[in-house]
Amino acid sequence: MDGFSPSAAASSGADKSQIMDQVKTQIALANAQELLQKMTDKCFKKCIGKPGTSLASSEQKCVEMCMDRYMESWNVVSKAYNAKLQLERNRMT
Repeated sequence: MDGFSPSAAASSGADKSQIMDQVKTQIALANAQELLQKMTDKCFKKCIGKPGTSLASSEQKCVEMCMDRYMESWNVVSKAYNAKLQLERNRMT
């Protein structure tokens, strides 16, 4: 007997699946953190002339619009990238 059992293989497959799900979650979290950091840096540099204790209404509006545009752009790029990945996956199968 080779010591291999179907239940051990199924358990191993479930463990791998769980680990892959955890890795995907960690990658998504890291990507979201990076997006937020980049968006904050870019919009702060663009909109805030002199940092102080509060933002002027024009600075607030600029930051809001900048963040909205940044998110819209990121979503467009993300969708295009995912579509391209899906096409590549379909070609490989």
